[in-house]
Amino acid sequence: MKIVYQGSPGAYSHLAAKKIYTGCETIPCKTFEECFKICSEDEKFRTIIPVENSIAGRVADIQYLINKYKLQIYAEHFESITHNLMILPNTNIKEVKAVRSHSQAISQCQKIINLKKLEPIIAADTAGSAKYISENKIQNEAAIASELAAEIYKLKIVEKNIEDTKGNVTRFLIMGRKAEHPEFEKKNYITSCIFKVKNKPAALYKCLGGFATNNVNLSKLESFSDQNSFEQYLFICDIYGHIEDPKIQKSLEELGFHTVSLDILGVYEASSYRKI
Repeated sequence: MKIVYQGSPGAYSHLAAKKIYTGCETIPCKTFEECFKICSEDEKFRTIIPVENSIAGRVADIQYLINKYKLQIYAEHFESITHNLMILPNTNIKEVKAVRSHSQAISQCQKIINLKKLEPIIAADTAGSAKYISENKIQNEAAIASELAAEIYKLKIVEKNIEDTKGNVTRFLIMGRKAEHPEFEKKNYITSCIFKVKNKPAALYKCLGGFATNNVNLSKLESFSDQNSFEQYLFICDIYGHIEDPKIQKSLEELGFHTVSLDILGVYEASSYRKI
């Protein structure tokens, strides 16, 4: 099995992949869509995709790609994000005038940027910023990235854990083409689905009624427009429970009566990070 992720080696997705799939080959991709496309064409590949962050919110465009490719979700992973300020080994931090990183990392580390009076430079990703400084020997710039990125690109970390708010966590989904789910046991599960509501009054209310009737809890309900239309909306829904649980089956059956389309994206064990 091979794991694809978006970003340069040393990205937080790469860091998460190494923790989950120790020993597996990890392959960087330039875009999220490239990750989805590779996995949709070959069952040997899986991808690890960030979907939401505890501070920055959801990751843009992921919902559309989930709907477009309909990959199956095998697991979820919550990764603590710790940012680090790094420079070339032979550089003095006093020489540094600017800091380069992804826009979210820049926004999450404003205190140290302002304290050191650094000019922010927005880049495509965190690890790519470290790579750029290392390969081009830029002495007047620092990067904000992971410790793994500093190790890969041989940069010196001058300050660790520089994020403004502690408890910065990103939720990742592990996805692939083959449909499979764990057997129903006495464990905590998540069933994820995507559905399109009918364009009628109280359509969403009716869709959710089955969950209330059957005492089923939802951990997430997220909407996004369908193909640039503001008339109909798609919803991604995470349900606490296994699809083989009778009350989940009844809830989904009732949901199906009030939707234009309904697709099960996956059934997987809830992460121990969740306090269920």
